[in-house]
Amino acid sequence: MMSSSPDELISDRAEPAVEIDHLRVIRGKRPALHDFSVRIAAGSITGLLGPSGCGKTTLIRCIVGTQIVTSGRVFVLGKPAGSAELRRRVGYLPQDPTIYNDLRIVDNVRYFATLYGFDGRAADAAIERVGLTDHRTALCGNLSGGQRTRVSLACALVCQPDLLVLDEPTVGLDPVLRADLWDQFAELARAGTTLLVSSHVMDEADHCGDLLLMREGRLVAHTTPSQLREDTGCTSLEDAFLSIIKRSTMREAG
Repeated sequence: MMSSSPDELISDRAEPAVEIDHLRVIRGKRPALHDFSVRIAAGSITGLLGPSGCGKTTLIRCIVGTQIVTSGRVFVLGKPAGSAELRRRVGYLPQDPTIYNDLRIVDNVRYFATLYGFDGRAADAAIERVGLTDHRTALCGNLSGGQRTRVSLACALVCQPDLLVLDEPTVGLDPVLRADLWDQFAELARAGTTLLVSSHVMDEADHCGDLLLMREGRLVAHTTPSQLREDTGCTSLEDAFLSIIKRSTMREAG
């Protein structure tokens, strides 16, 4: 589905995991999000794609409830974003690792488990899920970049979230580690978790069921990888995205 109107970009699926209506955010004196509306389907992997600085992180902060909203509304799992009821239902992996270097892997994850009201068994299960059981006693300050990302993922998974929001989780990882993470994301989606994954790497879009393409704080397309290729006639998703950007620019100019 391709459209230049934000309202037309809203998916018509019932019971969305995330529902955003006419969202506007101004940071300082600069608009960060412009009249942003979208529905994110439950049980899906949705890719949030666009160049650095286009508003992806701001949108993610609105969804997890840490961003002041100028106008509009954001509902997550049927509740206003940031509601106390969502704290144990939404997992968040920010760009920077949310771990303490002077603690062991198991101590970091148990700390987050305690914050969510879970016990050590939940921490052990999350560590196992990201494949770090054999390294559970390692100090986080001695870990590789890929291992640190997996520890952060375990901290986000410890509450067994219905919605998992990941802000550029594969940045700086080699292709093997990136593929491994996407395999884990697919497994989570099959188990019923809704995932929203931001990236500026267009070749990662093929791992997603739905795509939200952003530019300068606006949603320019809500589509799928196959539909994006069909609508643009491009084989490469990067070329397809550039084609959509050119169309959007021409409409704005004309």
